[in-house]
Amino acid sequence: MRFSRSLRFRVATAFAAIGGVISLVTAIGLYIGVRDAGERLIDETLNAEMQDYLSRRSRNPNSLPPATATLLGYVLPARQGEPVPPADIATWPSGLHEIRLGGIFYRVAIADRAGSRYFLLYNETLFREKQASLILYLAVFVVLMTILSGGLALWLAERVIEPVKELARRVRDVRLDTHAERLSEDFPHDEVGELAQTFEQTLNRLADFIDRERAFTADVSHELRTPIAVIHGAAEVLLADEARPAEDRQRLQRIERGATDMADLSTALLAMARERDDERREPVDLAALIEESIEKHQHLLGQRPVDISLEIFARPRVAADVNLLAIVIANLIRNSFTYTERGSVRIRLDEQILSVADTGLGIPRAALDKVFQRLYKGARSEGAGIGLSLVRKICDRYGWSVTLDSVEGQGTRAELRFIPV
Repeated sequence: MRFSRSLRFRVATAFAAIGGVISLVTAIGLYIGVRDAGERLIDETLNAEMQDYLSRRSRNPNSLPPATATLLGYVLPARQGEPVPPADIATWPSGLHEIRLGGIFYRVAIADRAGSRYFLLYNETLFREKQASLILYLAVFVVLMTILSGGLALWLAERVIEPVKELARRVRDVRLDTHAERLSEDFPHDEVGELAQTFEQTLNRLADFIDRERAFTADVSHELRTPIAVIHGAAEVLLADEARPAEDRQRLQRIERGATDMADLSTALLAMARERDDERREPVDLAALIEESIEKHQHLLGQRPVDISLEIFARPRVAADVNLLAIVIANLIRNSFTYTERGSVRIRLDEQILSVADTGLGIPRAALDKVFQRLYKGARSEGAGIGLSLVRKICDRYGWSVTLDSVEGQGTRAELRFIPV
């Protein structure tokens, strides 16, 4: 199982995402709170310094404005020897402002008193450096919280999901043709226990269904073999009479072949009903099976002017149940013989592909995607709509592929891609 697709990884990812989102929201809130608190502290400092300087100025008109690394003061009109405020702020109204001078950010407080204007500039360099450091710390905090949440979630998920994994192992080991053991008794009475009980009930229903299906197929097989054997035996007895006319003998031979086909088909369908058929897989000479199928279905052409050609470029052997493989070959050849009024049927076999191309009636483009559906019958179909769907099932069983390419009124090409031994 790929780790990226495991339930444990998805739970850990979800917890990591939640932890990351929560820590990010917390970090943003902390940053905004610290920033606002710092700005309020600067504003309070500026107001206090402004009131202090105004008081000193009222007591001593010659008192100079503050001039430190953090705080700069100016007065307009300036006296001789006093610094002049930057021209950018000289005309600003009273209150608190922000400005950047020479690459340095300042918080500016302006006050008017007794015809004079007073300016105080607070250097925010240190404050902004601390803000940058705070952002870095908060980013590290978010990353660490996300990793910690994911790691903790992995540890917790391993313990939380362990009962689910154990249930999956138990269900995987259950054979579908046997009744499941009491799964629900080994799990707690919670969601996992409810799931175990559901699996147990479903597996038991499947086992009951398989038992009924096997009994039905066995009974049908047993009941069909007797009348088929009677038909086959009667045909053999009648064919043994050399005095019978040739036309009667041809009809009896068709009856005998039909009885043989019915016996083989019932055997093949029983094989399809089984879950596995490894014991019935044996190397089959595909070329010989094609030749036999052509001979068996030759009568479908009657007296129609149809040329049959068989090109064998290789004689591959295919590991499969010979009856199932015969069904596939017979369906492809029988369809071409049945729906070709004139022209040709070209059968080509190479190492991995069998193709059957004809100049028959063809299949409408809209019907091409439906011909492999069970019980689907086209407007000109003479069958029961089972043949090609059975072909597709057999191909899926062995990992083969079958495709049809057809143009209505021009013909059809069927291609079987198989796996040689």
